[in-house]
Amino acid sequence: MSELRLVALDREDLEIISAHLQDAVLRVGDMAYLPSQKRFAAVANRFDWQNAGDDEQSGGKNYVRRRSALHIDRVLDAKIQNISLTSADGVLNLLAVQFDEGEPPEGHITLVFAGGGGVRLHVECIEFELQDLGPAWHTKNRPEHSEEDSGSPAS
Repeated sequence: MSELRLVALDREDLEIISAHLQDAVLRVGDMAYLPSQKRFAAVANRFDWQNAGDDEQSGGKNYVRRRSALHIDRVLDAKIQNISLTSADGVLNLLAVQFDEGEPPEGHITLVFAGGGGVRLHVECIEFELQDLGPAWHTKNRPEHSEEDSGSPAS
C-alpha cells in the first residue's frame, strides 16, 4: 500500500480529503492552531477506507490505520465546540470535513467530530493538505456509526 498525499484547493478536492479522513481518530493534544503562521495542524490515525475489504488470501478482513498529518493554511481564526482543551489525551473521532463558503474565496472549514464536537476554521481560501507519515498497521475493527453521530455541530 502506498502512502497517501492529497492537496485540496476547492470544495470538490476537500470532499475527497473528507472521505479519506472519515473515522480518523486523534488526540486533542495532537491539534494546534498557529495564528502567527495562519495554520491549523493535526496528526491523526486515519482508517484506510480505500483498501478496506475482505482479504481473500488470509480469509479475514483487511482493516488498516495509518498515521497521517493534516494542515490547513491561510487560517484567519479558529473556534471549537464541545471539545475540552484541558484534556490533551482526550480522543476525538473525525466524521467529516465540511466547507461553508463566505465571500469567495473565503469561508469556513469545519472538522466535525462524533458527539457534537467541532473545530471551525475561518479561511482566506481552501488550502488543505493530507499526508501519510509512515507504515500502516492492521486493526480488527471497522468503524461504525450511530444515527446521532450523523449530525454536524451547530455553527
